[in-house]
Amino acid sequence: MKILGIESSCDETAASVVEDGRTVLSNVVASQVEEHKLYGGVVPEIASRRHAECISQVVKKALEEANTSLSEIDAIGVTHAPGLIGALLVGVNFAKGLAYASKKPLVPTHHLRSHIASNYISNKDLKPPFLCLVVSGGHSHIVLAESYTRMKIIGRTRDDAAGEAFDKAARTLGMSYPGGISMDIEAEKGDPFSFPLPRPVVQGAPYDFSFSGLKTAIINTIHNAEQRGTEFSKADICASFRWAVVDCLVTNFLKAAEDYKVNTLVIAGGVSANSLLRKRLTEECNKRGYKLFMPEKKYCGDNGAMVASQAYYEYLDGNIAPLSLNAVATLPIDYR
Repeated sequence: MKILGIESSCDETAASVVEDGRTVLSNVVASQVEEHKLYGGVVPEIASRRHAECISQVVKKALEEANTSLSEIDAIGVTHAPGLIGALLVGVNFAKGLAYASKKPLVPTHHLRSHIASNYISNKDLKPPFLCLVVSGGHSHIVLAESYTRMKIIGRTRDDAAGEAFDKAARTLGMSYPGGISMDIEAEKGDPFSFPLPRPVVQGAPYDFSFSGLKTAIINTIHNAEQRGTEFSKADICASFRWAVVDCLVTNFLKAAEDYKVNTLVIAGGVSANSLLRKRLTEECNKRGYKLFMPEKKYCGDNGAMVASQAYYEYLDGNIAPLSLNAVATLPIDYR
């Protein structure tokens, strides 16, 4: 079964053809990163306009690279939530028009569920149930995947997401967007124990995260040094901050796994490409005898393949949308 997946929730216009939820036949991504670097982050209006300009060509190219005609597609999956509302609307409306014209089923997909599904592409044997750490610029969740389409939130951030904290800390250091990638590269040259930073804890919620205070701590450290004219190593600051964020993520994730007695762990989302997060979780899971699954780095960011993969399982579960489908800026991953 071939699914065409369309993604436009933020600053990547993407389309992909995936067979049976696991085999990628094409994966085309038109990135806007270089343009948004000028502003230090994603400008929603610009993102929406760029989606509108290139979505038709991106979908056409995805079909061509898959050597598949639209008539051979069994269903069309599209990210309808959550994300930037203007950006989402471009993808949703294009998919609705395509589904109507081709008489194909329209399958709504949740952005975070799709990130989790990127693991089905990279790990052919992975099946629910499992515990997943979903970390990106806008989200930090610990999710129990009871099935391919039934999710339960175990923990979440109470304020900033991990990726957002990386981006803001990097901006303070004058590093280019996206900050998480820039800091990850710079951190490899630094000492992760050179700057003492807090490990915020949410009282009464041992699996929840709070990165706002940690972000403020690193920003204040940078500003205080600059105001005093004190020299500091950018690499050391990046390494210390990266270690602190990853430490929070790993600690809560492993505690949830222990308490819920789950030994199959999965990571997903843009921050799942972080080299230290991958290394720390690999080491800790090996110690505990847990199975750890990670997406290939090329599938960590937003892409159409993850949408098509999740759409396959949504379709099998009977989740077919009417042509009145609308985009939704905020929607929990455990919606039914």
